[in-house]
Amino acid sequence: MSAAMDSRKRWWALTVLCLGVLMIVLDTTIVNVALPSIRTDLAFTETSLVWVVNAYMLTFGGFLLLGGRLGDLYGQRRLFLLGLVLFTLASLACGLANSQWLLIVARAMQGLGGAVVSAISLSLIMNLFTEPAERAKAMGVYGFVCAGGGSIGVLLGGVLTDAFNWHWIFLVNLPIGVAVFALCLVLLPDGRGQAAGARLDVGGAVTVTTALMLAVYAIVNGNEAGWTSAPTLGLLAAAAVLMAIFLAIESRVPTPLVPLGLFRLRNVAVANIVGVLWAAAMFAWFFISALYMQLVLGYSALQVGLGFLPANLIMAAFSLGLSARIVMRFGIRLPLAAGLLLAALGLALFARAPVGGQFVMDVLPGMLLLGLGAGMAFNPVLLAAMSDVAPSESGIASGVVNTAFMMGGALGLAVLASAAAARTSHLVSAGAQPLAALNGGYQLAFLLGAVFAATAAVLGAVLMRTRAFGQRRPAGGHRAGRRIGRRTF
Repeated sequence: MSAAMDSRKRWWALTVLCLGVLMIVLDTTIVNVALPSIRTDLAFTETSLVWVVNAYMLTFGGFLLLGGRLGDLYGQRRLFLLGLVLFTLASLACGLANSQWLLIVARAMQGLGGAVVSAISLSLIMNLFTEPAERAKAMGVYGFVCAGGGSIGVLLGGVLTDAFNWHWIFLVNLPIGVAVFALCLVLLPDGRGQAAGARLDVGGAVTVTTALMLAVYAIVNGNEAGWTSAPTLGLLAAAAVLMAIFLAIESRVPTPLVPLGLFRLRNVAVANIVGVLWAAAMFAWFFISALYMQLVLGYSALQVGLGFLPANLIMAAFSLGLSARIVMRFGIRLPLAAGLLLAALGLALFARAPVGGQFVMDVLPGMLLLGLGAGMAFNPVLLAAMSDVAPSESGIASGVVNTAFMMGGALGLAVLASAAAARTSHLVSAGAQPLAALNGGYQLAFLLGAVFAATAAVLGAVLMRTRAFGQRRPAGGHRAGRRIGRRTF
């Protein structure tokens, strides 16, 4: 009975953790729907309005690695709750904001809290579920929240903004944050960090956090400032120099922030590279298809959210068990490659969507394939990125894979938006109608997204190592542990 109760408690803990993560994922997209209302209400200019998004992205991307390591050092539950409190209080400040500066500062604090929650949640789930079948199912649920939460944010943002006002897209986080905090106190095990006693690598923390923040700012501001402009190139160069200094520090200090031995683990390295490309493809799907439906087909924000519903339902079906069964039956390499290829095909279908497109013929097929692809591939990517890692390094490994997704998404979106804008400008100058030129730009973006997904599929199929599923790394080093079970991937 005790074992059964412990098992139920773990699944309740997973539900609460995923609810906390869903808040963070929603916040990356729910704001986009409300930006016109925020601009009018607080008198933002077109230039200053981007900081409502950029302030969040800057701190979120910059503090993922540090947040994950702090969880290893000082206790994952403690840091998760701290990040949750910061995010919830910042959401309150955002909801009550009556000036531009207050909203931007509060958004930056949201990003900081969100980075800590995101970096630690994956590690907590990996440590809660150690049995292979249960871990695969738990990671499927987590993957659905990460992959499907963005499109849910569009739907929820449209409903809240239309029914109430933009303040409620932030205030809705308050009851969720309070409930998650209270339930985490009951459900999550307390204790010292897995790497308790080790010293924080302050030099590494400062250099990598600053490097990531500079890189994120250069990327998200690149389209506006110009990719070959002095500010953009200067920021990217400074980020590269700081990253080189960070790597030099990590190779010398006794307790590095990011043990470089992590990247000698083949599956971890491949999973992070695949994660960068996969995130770029996912952003092509989510953001560019939302723009296509809204600006080319004339859908409302609510209709755009409903347009993503078939894909979300498919991903939900995978998260509730299909993904775990596929991983246990076929391992991670085959589902990873097959899922990414399906996603590439879905994006390729969107690349031919016309100006006068119909939902059933031109939107639904791509959505279905992308839902299948995301549902099939997300779980194996996360498992590959985390399964080889020692418990004392699970927090930083979670931070690394979250950083890979975040940077891949930000860079991918910047590249796709730039390519789409250039293609649209070329078509307009060639005499195309504005709407046709806009759609031509989106088609190119979809095609590039398909290339990203197909490349990730090939890398995963060729480079991912086949080994025993569910294998844990020993706490004392980076050598592979013993084989568990008969299944391999």
